[in-house]
Amino acid sequence: MKFWTAHIRPGAPPVLVREGFSWGALIFGPIWLALHRAWLPAVFTVVATVFIVFLTGDGTEIVLLLALLVLLGLSGEDLRRWSLGHRGYLLAQVIAARDETQAFAELLSRRPDVKGSFMPPESAR
Repeated sequence: MKFWTAHIRPGAPPVLVREGFSWGALIFGPIWLALHRAWLPAVFTVVATVFIVFLTGDGTEIVLLLALLVLLGLSGEDLRRWSLGHRGYLLAQVIAARDETQAFAELLSRRPDVKGSFMPPESAR
């Protein structure tokens, strides 16, 4: 079982964010953050990378860059949650499910009010 947090904002579809380590953030770093619209953390990561490259030497830059990537892997999903909060999303539920589809179904069964915020009304289907 994996844990997911569901974030909602009126008029927008809910966003599910998985708890735990993010391999995408570890491997792709600021690109992964930008793809998930976590703009400030992505910019901060690029600035930190530039500072590390230009202000260090003698092999310490490799250690610091690896540490930065591991830190992104550990906190990438939390940075997404932080970014969602700044865009007006509220934490609605914490869900345990096998995958994202099951988590989304569980969210809609627990919170039927969320369905009306982004799906067409029953008469339009």
